[in-house]
Amino acid sequence: MSTQQHTILGELEQALSQGTSEQKAQTLRGVTDLFVLGSGHYSAEQIALFDDVFSRLVTEIESSARAVLSRRLAALAAAPPNVIRTLAFDDEIEVAGPVLSYSEKLDEAALIDNARTKSQQHLLAISRRRSLGENVTEILVERGNREVLQSAAENPGARFSDTAFGTLVIRAEDDERLAACVGLRPDIPRHHFMKLLSKASQAVRAKLEAANPQRSGDIRHAVAEIASRIQAKAGAHTRDYAAAMATVGALADANQLDAHAVEGFAKSRLFEETTAALSVLCDLPTVVIERALVQDHSEPILILAKAAGLPWSTAKAMLRLAAGERQVSAHEFERGLTSFNKLSPSTAKYVVRFQRAKAQGGHADADDEPAELKIPA
Repeated sequence: MSTQQHTILGELEQALSQGTSEQKAQTLRGVTDLFVLGSGHYSAEQIALFDDVFSRLVTEIESSARAVLSRRLAALAAAPPNVIRTLAFDDEIEVAGPVLSYSEKLDEAALIDNARTKSQQHLLAISRRRSLGENVTEILVERGNREVLQSAAENPGARFSDTAFGTLVIRAEDDERLAACVGLRPDIPRHHFMKLLSKASQAVRAKLEAANPQRSGDIRHAVAEIASRIQAKAGAHTRDYAAAMATVGALADANQLDAHAVEGFAKSRLFEETTAALSVLCDLPTVVIERALVQDHSEPILILAKAAGLPWSTAKAMLRLAAGERQVSAHEFERGLTSFNKLSPSTAKYVVRFQRAKAQGGHADADDEPAELKIPA
């Protein structure tokens, strides 16, 4: 060990035992300068010694000094691993951020642990790393807020599992910027790409085609395939509603066609009876209700439920019915509840009233025309 190292260690012992905060910070700066200047030339034993010194100092100094240390060590390939981990789990993002984003000394296990337990700012810092494995990105897309999702999706060094792509597509439904970013990833599997397109706005589809002309044929083909699938799905359900309408009519005559009855039909997976009940409550043809129930997005069902005066529990049961064999995630239900609560009865009734007039051959001012069973902007 050099004379300078002995001097620094002596100053450390004195600073820790009786030094002021400024003296401790000054000692840290000296130790950091010494380590950075010789970085790449120290033995494993010497790095371990510095690791011990840094680890003792970071518990004794203010966050501003810890942040400086984090910035200086983050880019060093030979940085002491224990203090890097300590800095990464610091509650102050100014301290944790640099090492979370740049340090190569953080292994995947540490990143996973950090992503599971720390703040959204910590997740955002992790999302900016040069490379991210699937186990880390799965946590980012599950826990992360909109900013974290966008950052991870924009990161070309991030790898996503099939499950993570599925979560991204679901969470991009109400976020055009995220939808466009996810759709532009060259590694997105085709089935997720098609699902993204089925829920994307026309503006997002146009953006994807303009930004990626070589995939324009795929985009048009995917949209056509989705339309055919939806039509085939609707056709498969189209059947004679006479028996269901008779059942529902009897309930209506007895003044028993209420939320409890509709929810019971939906929970019992009685598609025709649920369709017939909504048809009566909303005064819409069964074909319009049927089309709403086989769509791949929840908005039409939420509008019908709200217009009919049905509670969220009934709407939730109808969403499960419409999903068929597919499991509806807790996040989808949470997003659906938010949309349901925001949707006013007057808006829902307006959309339904327009569809009723359209079905009966009526006309409306084109400027006032809402999208079919969609919430007006």
